[in-house]
Amino acid sequence: MLQHFLTLMDLSSEQLKHLIQRAIELKAMRARGEQHEYFKNKILGMIFDKSSTRTRVSFEAAMAHLGGHAIFLSPRDTQLGRGEPIQDSARVLSRMVDVVMIRTFEHEKAELFAEYSHVPVINALTDMYHPCQLLADMQTYHEHRGDIQGKTVAWIGDGNNMCHSYINAARQFDFKLNIATPRGYEANADLIALASDRVSVSNDPTQAVTAADLVVTDVWASMGQEEEQDSRAELFKPFQVTTELMSHTNSDALFMHCLPAHRGEEVSAEVIDGPQSVVWDEAENRLHSQKALLEILLQQTQ
Repeated sequence: MLQHFLTLMDLSSEQLKHLIQRAIELKAMRARGEQHEYFKNKILGMIFDKSSTRTRVSFEAAMAHLGGHAIFLSPRDTQLGRGEPIQDSARVLSRMVDVVMIRTFEHEKAELFAEYSHVPVINALTDMYHPCQLLADMQTYHEHRGDIQGKTVAWIGDGNNMCHSYINAARQFDFKLNIATPRGYEANADLIALASDRVSVSNDPTQAVTAADLVVTDVWASMGQEEEQDSRAELFKPFQVTTELMSHTNSDALFMHCLPAHRGEEVSAEVIDGPQSVVWDEAENRLHSQKALLEILLQQTQ
């Protein structure tokens, strides 16, 4: 059966842990200047309905570093942007490339594309999940603090796609997750129920971060929610990650943010630019963890 990567649940816990170790190896190899053409003659098709900096550059660089090629496709560049059925585009594109990455709005679009694709499909972000970011986050934590199993992670802010992926990560990497969101902005109830043995939910950020080993947040209004920015700002103000909030964590706690960040909104400048922040390593690790992911998925096409 064709292996896709639409959520963290598409790989086993063992596969994910191996992937993180492989990402660390690939990072070390690049630092030593070692060059390998693992992806020689392989082509990645990249479908972008949503814009991105880190996603585009990390996937393109990953393919180039390892001898492959990436094709960037925006809505202006494809018939998808003019109404061609997803099923038809999937059938055609997947006969010409070796793997497809899709960054879009509705998660159902990624699922439908994968259903009709002849090659592996990677979810590079939907409104429901952002699994590639979690690979980078897990790699980053492992590099700085070791195995995250048994640790406590606090998610502060919107119950969005990143929060949903952290719920799945808690199941796959076996850590405790404390979620604190404003009322009315909670994460998906069905996902929380599936992870009820390791996920707790509240509207109190201080409670969530107490004794945490990792604190994570995201922007208050994601892409497509810009018109809600002002109304959200007042509701989310008590959920800003500040130095005072971080003082309730364990002394060696880390801070992460998937970026781009709005200093003075979801996080203070003192925190994101401070000693507990590992956001720049986290951003770089998108490159290395996605190389490891591509390696796993491309093995099916050889």
